[in-house]
Amino acid sequence: MTTHAAPPSLSPGLVWLMSIATGLTVAANYYAQPLLHVIADDLGLSVPEAGSIVTAAQVSYAVGLFLLVPLGDLLDRRNLIFVMTLLAAGGLCASALAGNLPVLLAGTTVAGLFSVVAQVLVPFGATLAAPNERGKVVGTLMSGLLLGILLARTFAGLVAALGNWRLVYGIAAILMAALAFILRRSLPHHPAQAAGMAYPRLIASIAALFAQEPVLRTRAVLGALTFASFAMFWTSLAFLLSAPPFGYSTFTIGLFGLAGAAGALAAARVGRLADRGKGETATRFGLAVLLVSWLPIAFGQYSVALLLLGVILMDLGAQAAHISNQNAIYRIRPEARGRLTAAYMTSYFIGGSLGSLASAWLYAHAGWHGVSIGGAVAALASVAAWTMRPRGPAAAAPSTH
Repeated sequence: MTTHAAPPSLSPGLVWLMSIATGLTVAANYYAQPLLHVIADDLGLSVPEAGSIVTAAQVSYAVGLFLLVPLGDLLDRRNLIFVMTLLAAGGLCASALAGNLPVLLAGTTVAGLFSVVAQVLVPFGATLAAPNERGKVVGTLMSGLLLGILLARTFAGLVAALGNWRLVYGIAAILMAALAFILRRSLPHHPAQAAGMAYPRLIASIAALFAQEPVLRTRAVLGALTFASFAMFWTSLAFLLSAPPFGYSTFTIGLFGLAGAAGALAAARVGRLADRGKGETATRFGLAVLLVSWLPIAFGQYSVALLLLGVILMDLGAQAAHISNQNAIYRIRPEARGRLTAAYMTSYFIGGSLGSLASAWLYAHAGWHGVSIGGAVAALASVAAWTMRPRGPAAAAPSTH
């Protein structure tokens, strides 16, 4: 039986707390990326063994998206968020104490699986927000999430440079555990939207949503293509910057995340366009900026200034499109926001994973120009998908007003 409750009030302070929480929880899945070489040296791992740490994080995150995020429709979200955040802290703690690869992989898997709590927080914020502020709230939460992804690498590089890689995981575990109790105290109780539905039926209904909702299908394709383009850039950036003529250190490379953070913060305002009934304008803006960003990026191998400009535009465009996509799907079925998030984010993650694989292959065979062409093609494909999307009443999301 579906429950429809009036949303509790959502104060600005709670919005900011939830934004910080989305960033801190999703960051748990990205700390290892700039640390693989020092972890390998400490534990005596080969390059493929060290690479398996990132693979474990990605696979466990994908599993969590599909199997755990829909629970937000079935259970009280406050309690679910508390438990998932605490379990993610446990995974980080196990990683900090790991003396061998199996223990580290186990900790990474647990942290990755439950770090999808960020994707429970976003639809929860959308549910709590007033209809005329939903876009603004989602934009703020998604900016926090993207900042967490970008700044996790900077944080890990800095702390590891001052201490060691275990300190990175130890500090992160303490922060995550503290966050769990703060969220438990601060978040309101909220009745389950799909109370009484059996879990297998809940998961099976995700496929039904894809079949029934053209807006979800369109936005899932856009999300996959834009994140593929985004991932192509960030996957190969370290290869470019660590090689001549740059020769930058891991920490310096991590600082490029700060430039991306500027774009992410600017994109937070995009959600307000959706609140004013201009969601399609926001989508067109994001896709156009993402495509244009590849021009300075393509020449970034000759100029750091052009590369930094490209980073800002890249993150602005990708985040603007992402916020627009999520605002659109959250207007479809309020009682199914957890499952809509799972469906959209699974497609989004698949696109990013394929983009990462393509980027590594393109860089090895065609260098930075190859990566730039591949990323631009993915961005252009997203523009084409938007242009050719189904139109008409059946393909339009319902109004928020």
